[in-house]
Amino acid sequence: MRLRDLGIEPPNNLPTGALNAITDVSGVRVGHTTLISGQAIRTGVTAILPHPRNIFREKVSAGVCTINGFGKATGFEQIRTRGVIETPILLTNTLNVPRVNDALVSYMLRENADIGLTTGTVNPVVGECNDGFLNDIRGRHVHEEHVFQAIESAMDGVVPEGNVGAGTGTACFQFKGGIGTASRQTSGFMVGALVQSNFGAREEMMLYGVPVGTHLRENYLPQPGPGSIMMVIATDAPLDSRQLSRLAMRAAFALGRVGTIGHDASGDFAIAFSTANLWAHSPAKQVENVTRFTETGRGMDELFRAVVESIEEAIWNSMIAAETLTGRGGNTLTAIPHDEVVRLWEAYRRL
Repeated sequence: MRLRDLGIEPPNNLPTGALNAITDVSGVRVGHTTLISGQAIRTGVTAILPHPRNIFREKVSAGVCTINGFGKATGFEQIRTRGVIETPILLTNTLNVPRVNDALVSYMLRENADIGLTTGTVNPVVGECNDGFLNDIRGRHVHEEHVFQAIESAMDGVVPEGNVGAGTGTACFQFKGGIGTASRQTSGFMVGALVQSNFGAREEMMLYGVPVGTHLRENYLPQPGPGSIMMVIATDAPLDSRQLSRLAMRAAFALGRVGTIGHDASGDFAIAFSTANLWAHSPAKQVENVTRFTETGRGMDELFRAVVESIEEAIWNSMIAAETLTGRGGNTLTAIPHDEVVRLWEAYRRL
């Protein structure tokens, strides 16, 4: 179940890709390992692969943005300095970042026998959200085999959403959150986004101008407050690292459109990459001719709009797809009531 399955069409938006998912960007793959066991394990890991080949050997241009830095994301400084991503992008829970980071290094060493010997080291990219309300986060239950499984099972096509992978135990606007995705077409290019939603106070929640959170302020309200969000943006537009950083910055506007203020204890991170103009790890020549995206106002504005719209809808898809889940200590996160969302949407559309 997704937002549009409820009959809610985002107003005045760019057209979507065929799947309305990050995998509409050709080559992008997504894989999940979901861990639900006993009364307290509610977590997982999600892998985003920019292309199906060896990413260390064929790196992608990338940019990042830290909107609010209360989080444990890894690899950002080297991306800012070198402008490329050379591993799958992994998402998990906060206290599992070191273990997932280590597992990703192990995976890259297995796939690239020269790392640390005849070439340099590797820069693993891992993001996180705190799923400790439902999950035994101290147990750090995501292990190397789960990371390998997420990477090796990554596929193109339809992306599972809601209570899967890194979104298994997360919340959004104090409802059940999770993984969500969406895409937009511009004039000649595709933009896709995937989010791990775990943020927002209930009263802030806005659905394309409809104050849904205000009307559901007291309904199904658990204890946890605002948390974090990881946002991954993919495009086939031939952008360089600086331009991709500009795209990543626009993620903040999507968060504003769904209503959140970016709370003090929120880790809000965006990663953007392009599947065009891959960087060879061992280039045959020092200078290469590549296609360049000219930074005209109209062209960049279309990409900015595509980013904002994709992330905004991906956030809503993460909630609509999510299902009520009970976990650690009997804590429960309730799925957002679809009928109430539709009722409020229709009521405000009639005004």
